[in-house]
Amino acid sequence: MPRLAHPSAYEFIPPKPTLSKLSQAAQGCRACELYKLGTQAVLGEGPRQAAALFIGEQPGNQEDLAGRPFVGPAGRVLDEAFAEVGIPREEIFVTNAVKHFKWEPRGKRRIHQKPTLGEVKACRPWLETELALVQPQGIICLGATAAQSLLGPQFRITRDRGQFFDSEWASWITATIHPSAILRMPDAEKREEARELFLEDLRKVADRLRA
Repeated sequence: MPRLAHPSAYEFIPPKPTLSKLSQAAQGCRACELYKLGTQAVLGEGPRQAAALFIGEQPGNQEDLAGRPFVGPAGRVLDEAFAEVGIPREEIFVTNAVKHFKWEPRGKRRIHQKPTLGEVKACRPWLETELALVQPQGIICLGATAAQSLLGPQFRITRDRGQFFDSEWASWITATIHPSAILRMPDAEKREEARELFLEDLRKVADRLRA
């Protein structure tokens, strides 16, 4: 297993980890302050030897409550895109760069806040251990936070999306927008445009997986 980069969070990783043990151990993680906000740590979900591993930013409100990744509105957009391009959801692994939901109150709602670089780094050992256990053929980063966590701070979604790069964790890695970005578009025309570009990126992924 590759050396994990941040020993302060690594101390919470169980010896001889499995995906199940990892999810249980993450509930006791105190590597950053986000455990005080989240209902629970939400780790990845999918088959142990998935060919593709998709990484988002962090769990949202519904994911935090359910304890499962990508089950909210963005997850539905992702599922619909998978169905359209021919990627079976049950055959891929989905997770997030940050495992706790970071939010601020707005009335009765819990509104997503972007995690800091320090919070992303604190969670990095959990993500790296998932990658080492699953050993995917390809990694797909959804959004800038996920992409920069593995490809470096110089990576730009607007410039580099849809391209394929070498990775120490898989045969290749690529990035596209997070499906929540489609939902945030200001009108139906912009949403449809963003969705078509998202599908174009995922079709490239599907072609790679079938090759």
